[in-house]
Amino acid sequence: MNLQEQIQTYITSQAEPKRSDMQALHHLIQQLMPACKVWFLDGKNSENKPVTNPSIGYGVRTITYADGKTKEFYQIGISANTTGISVYVLGLDDKTYLAQTFGEKIGKASVSGYCIKFKTLNDIHLDTLEAAIRYGIEKTSEN
Repeated sequence: MNLQEQIQTYITSQAEPKRSDMQALHHLIQQLMPACKVWFLDGKNSENKPVTNPSIGYGVRTITYADGKTKEFYQIGISANTTGISVYVLGLDDKTYLAQTFGEKIGKASVSGYCIKFKTLNDIHLDTLEAAIRYGIEKTSEN
């Protein structure tokens, strides 16, 4: 199964309204990042055991660890969770920015240093979520 098939299988495996919301987010992020690398992580470790929720990632950023090693990872991610959807804005230096800037404006969502979690798209202001994603893309794009 190729990458696009894995992503579509993952999205279509979700119950409504999560399925439609995930599809809408997938399209929105691809519009915001049309030429980006797309990732699919199945949430399983090297022994094929589930350790996290599967996620779809967009873009590329480099993580540098304390020992100097580097790893490529995505900038923006989406994942279904037990209560709804998580949108990840990864790689921001200021871990308070998302919550301070978008937390009160976004609607019924919890906003942490890198994650915006909500039940359905109807519970949030999509324009505010888009602004948060745009901010993450801008701040974590490598030149």
